[in-house]
Amino acid sequence: MTVRTRPIGKLDEMPHARLMSGETPIEEMPRLAARLGAARLYVKRDDMTGLAFGGNKVRQLEYYIGEAVAGGADTILITGAVQSNFVRMAAASACKMGMECHIQLENRVPKNDPVYATSGNVLIDKMLGATLYSYPDGEDEAGADARLSEIAGELRAKGQTPYIIHLAPGHPPLGALGYVDAARELLSQCAEKDIELDDVVLASGSGHTHGGMLFGLRALGCPVRVTGVCVRRNAREQRGRISSRCGEIAELLETEPVVEDGDIILKDDFLGAGYGRVNDQVFDAMRLAAETEGLILDPVYTAKAFSGFLECAKAAQEGQVLLFVHTGGTPAIFGYERELSAAFDAPA
Repeated sequence: MTVRTRPIGKLDEMPHARLMSGETPIEEMPRLAARLGAARLYVKRDDMTGLAFGGNKVRQLEYYIGEAVAGGADTILITGAVQSNFVRMAAASACKMGMECHIQLENRVPKNDPVYATSGNVLIDKMLGATLYSYPDGEDEAGADARLSEIAGELRAKGQTPYIIHLAPGHPPLGALGYVDAARELLSQCAEKDIELDDVVLASGSGHTHGGMLFGLRALGCPVRVTGVCVRRNAREQRGRISSRCGEIAELLETEPVVEDGDIILKDDFLGAGYGRVNDQVFDAMRLAAETEGLILDPVYTAKAFSGFLECAKAAQEGQVLLFVHTGGTPAIFGYERELSAAFDAPA
């Protein structure tokens, strides 16, 4: 049995909607490696998942939308930051499945900039026909979810059947299953290419991508180090979230816990002033990725995660192999046009 088809608990029995265009490639980054030292560097191109500019959220939404379809829903409800990639992908997924999408945008990033409020992902949300709402508090997950429930009630009163994708903890982590499955895909590709990984580096925010990948690798018996780079909370707060997420995955899949405390590795050196706030490290990472490998990073998730990847690469020993999971988010760069233009107009 190949890794790609190896069962992990009840994963293959879970409702699942096919939204991706296929497996995402692994590419070597030789020019970046030549700049940094002796390690071999690869990137898993989850920015190329295919739907509405792609990104990692497509993997997660395959399980949420699968459950929504199985339950007869005709409308998707989701909440997120103004420039959220997740809500953009939810709107695209709803279109693909013939559903409505209602999006709640939270005031999570303190920016008084009309470009941020109307461009990038927000513009795409509108193009996809989503109904938009606003929520004033960006750090109130429970309150944001409660407001979604109120909107759902209003829709039910009109005869619709809504499905809520919750933000706060306390709900089954269906989205994480997309990255449990991605771990199988990754290991199968590495086996085909004869790549033996020493470290996988990715952004750590909601915990679905980080927790799912870590759980999936351990469930398949792979001991590779998984480094999560914090993009919303500091490492202390994020550690509890990842630990809880991995426990919830085991419960959801009705399998034994496989992630130990020592498996949860986090870096918060590049978080800066917080979620969605840019800094010089973000600009440097975006410039280096673009100039060496033609990779476009976003300032919210992937540039901060790539900064952590660069640090790991510089510290790696000769012959070690590191892989960066590029989770996409490209449309968000247009919401940060003012900051990015100022940074890239200036001499390097």
